[in-house]
Amino acid sequence: MTLLLPFPSHNTSTLSFSLSSPTTKPPLPLVSLSQPLRQLFHIRKSNTFNFKCGAVADIKAATSLDQSEEDNKVLVGPSSEEERVVVNYDWTEEWYPLYLTQNLPDDAPLGLTVFDKQVVLYKDGNSLIHCYEDRCPHRLAKLSEGQLIDGRIECLYHGWQFEGDGKCLPADAKIPRSACLKKYEVRDSQGVVWVWLSQKTPPNLNKLPWFENFARPGFQDTSTTHELPYDHSVLLENLMDPAHIPISHDRTDWTARREDAQPLSFEVAERTDRGFAGWWGKASDQPLPNFLRFEAPCVLQNNRELVDEKGVKHYFTGLFLCRPTGQGKSMVIVRFGGTKRSPIANFFPTWYFHQNAGKVFEQDMGFLSSQNEVLMKEKVPTKELYINLKSSDTWVAEYRKWMDKVGHGMPYHFGHSTISLPKQPAVIEHAPAGLVAGFSASFPAKGGIGTMHAPNVVNRYFRHVVHCKGCRTVIKAFQAWKNALSATTIALITLAILASARQWKAILLVLAAVSSAGVYGCSTAIAMNTTNFIRTHRRL
Repeated sequence: MTLLLPFPSHNTSTLSFSLSSPTTKPPLPLVSLSQPLRQLFHIRKSNTFNFKCGAVADIKAATSLDQSEEDNKVLVGPSSEEERVVVNYDWTEEWYPLYLTQNLPDDAPLGLTVFDKQVVLYKDGNSLIHCYEDRCPHRLAKLSEGQLIDGRIECLYHGWQFEGDGKCLPADAKIPRSACLKKYEVRDSQGVVWVWLSQKTPPNLNKLPWFENFARPGFQDTSTTHELPYDHSVLLENLMDPAHIPISHDRTDWTARREDAQPLSFEVAERTDRGFAGWWGKASDQPLPNFLRFEAPCVLQNNRELVDEKGVKHYFTGLFLCRPTGQGKSMVIVRFGGTKRSPIANFFPTWYFHQNAGKVFEQDMGFLSSQNEVLMKEKVPTKELYINLKSSDTWVAEYRKWMDKVGHGMPYHFGHSTISLPKQPAVIEHAPAGLVAGFSASFPAKGGIGTMHAPNVVNRYFRHVVHCKGCRTVIKAFQAWKNALSATTIALITLAILASARQWKAILLVLAAVSSAGVYGCSTAIAMNTTNFIRTHRRL
């Protein structure tokens, strides 16, 4: 995946990447890549494939560019169960990214999910952030469907209200002690709200992610949030896959070009119980310029260092915070930024980069959703389904092998050689209907504007704009200008018809044409933010 954002492009020929360890947090231990460890990536001769199908022709053609036959060999996992490493892991004892702090609603509760846990997030009267289980203890109604009154959250079923500590009000009423909300610890760190889901283990602040580049002086970022209709593991796989960028996102920005598709090189530098890291780049790039790090449970980042003509070092980061939101669903917070902003980016408004990010996700959405569907249907580990090539899929294989280590401690997982399916089928929630639902949907926390943008994970408005204060404001402004210009156009045409002097007719008609062009421009801007990208060759 690639995004058109205000920092250096995907062309890595002139950039050097590195990952600096935070000064306030110890780095992950470095694991040297010894020769025996490297041999784990060498396919055994008995497992080689004789490709004959036409779909592999492009791969063979690509690897002919000074590439050894080794690049075509499939990455394999351990040959036996005894070789597979399993580590202690509890998915609740992790920090999960919930939301961008700047986009939290000030006047309404916000319902979110992590795997199958439903939580409600809100700000009280002192702007303190609270997080509870999204369930009223009275009759299980969702508190996220409620409202805020004097900084307290109120269930709209029977009007029960709760304070910041989860106690039910009023204190002097005869209310059972059990009428308290289950509270989750949250932290606002570097512009992101994180939640600790364990109820038995105190929050481990050492696990709270910290990104040094975001704390550097002068660092600016463009951040977006997107809901997506496929599993978070499929999302992370896609974000770890630089080889697909020239094909899937051809011409989406100024560097993704189909003719640049080529074999890539990867070097694993670290493997730990909490993830992995390493270098990657074009096969011709030596040393490899890009550094990628994945860290449990769902953090992926690329960091860059660029030395300008004056010898000043600049830092750039592409950060993806991927939250599992249920079976076949996920949410990602995308944060791209750096200490130096591209001059070209200054000519584009922020909403332009946001809609472009939506376009990028939509370019991948079709085949990622189908990939998720196949995984659920086949019910086998990915090594029986994937053909992972060393020239493109090293990070994908590393990620699925990490799943083998920790998957037993997750609600469900698809590993390289292991799998555990969801114990319960996904619950499908239907959106409300009718006049009241249409009115409530006009509020940001409820999912859209009227019935036109009803909650739907494949609708761009619902997937992004509803989570972005900036884009909502822009769309409302464009809508207001469109209505005003439409009325102006009609008035000018009417006056032109009534005018007797020819010169006045001409002037009024010209003004009407300009106003009409303004209507078209506003309509185009609204469509860019609310209409999904569809490839021109698709036939719907």
